[in-house]
Amino acid sequence: MLPSADLEALWVTFKLAAITTLCLILVCPPLAWWLAHSRSRLRPMVEAVVALPLVLPPTVLGFYLLLAFSPQYAMGSMFEGLFGHSLAFSFAGLVIGSMIYSLPFVVQPLQSGFVTMGTGELEAAATLGMGRWKRFHYVVFPMTKRSFLLAAMLGFAHTLGEFGVVLMIGGNIPGETQVISIALFEHVEALAYDQAHMLAGGLLALSMALLVFIYGFLQQNERRWGYW
Repeated sequence: MLPSADLEALWVTFKLAAITTLCLILVCPPLAWWLAHSRSRLRPMVEAVVALPLVLPPTVLGFYLLLAFSPQYAMGSMFEGLFGHSLAFSFAGLVIGSMIYSLPFVVQPLQSGFVTMGTGELEAAATLGMGRWKRFHYVVFPMTKRSFLLAAMLGFAHTLGEFGVVLMIGGNIPGETQVISIALFEHVEALAYDQAHMLAGGLLALSMALLVFIYGFLQQNERRWGYW
């Protein structure tokens, strides 16, 4: 049985991954759609900014986010003025940092799905008088729900394993910002390998089960309907 401190870290981790994934799935489709269909000269620059967390060391991103979240800068000052506490070393700060860090893992699968679906069905729906929301609900989402599922899965799984960014902007506050990867690091530092094994093994088994379930679900639906 895990000690209460580890259970708290586990709860914070899953809460962070769930909220981050939900926020990204709501925010990212318009950006992914623009990247999939825009011919603007700004598109390469925007794509580079979205993909930056893939190549940037997490501690570098965490350092600049920590500065941005501090009351000395506009974002942190505005948040502190509205809510009365600092954005740095808070759960809200972790959510914002996780959204930025996991952004490419959600945007890129959606962008790929929007490119693959083409525009013929949308043009046909537009000639039938469907508005933008109806076209998204009845045409875009059914044709790209596999991409939505993959994006949500990658965003959730990536957030589960965050370490560098979370440590830089959230510190290690039990019950507030301490996630499972930081708790594991603490156990290793204290040479408590039995507890470290329990956390690492549990997270490994859970991640593997999640991936097997999702890919099995996708394969089952591909056999049934050919594709999504």
